[in-house]
Amino acid sequence: MDKVIKDVGDIQSRLLDHRPIINAETRYFVREFEEKRGHRESRLLDNLNKSVTETNEQLQNSSTEDIKQQLCDVIARLGAANHVAQRIQQREQQGQEGTQLQESMGHLKEEWAEFLKEQQRLKEEVDEEHAKAVGEISAKYNEMKKDLEKLDI
Repeated sequence: MDKVIKDVGDIQSRLLDHRPIINAETRYFVREFEEKRGHRESRLLDNLNKSVTETNEQLQNSSTEDIKQQLCDVIARLGAANHVAQRIQQREQQGQEGTQLQESMGHLKEEWAEFLKEQQRLKEEVDEEHAKAVGEISAKYNEMKKDLEKLDI
């Protein structure tokens, strides 16, 4: 029986225990890429990393300078646009002081009067609905009060 158990354990370790195979593959991988190739890939990657770092620094410096120049241009354009807008606004204010202002004020007063009439109408409707509801509730409570008086007698 002990021999059978030992055989089953050996079979199980051969079929299910993959550590020796993985260890052998790992050693092969290390030997292939580190020993045989003499760290060529790591040197190439280091060189690429240095090139990318230098390129990034150069691009950052030139990009920063370009952004500063563009911001100066934008600020100058905004100043000019602001000046033009102020001049246009002054002209419009001078022109509107006449008839347009009076016409728009008259129109606004008419709209305000219509708005107030509409609000008054809505207020009256709400007051009527409220009065009806109060009447219904008071009638209901009066009936309930009469029913209570009948029961107390």
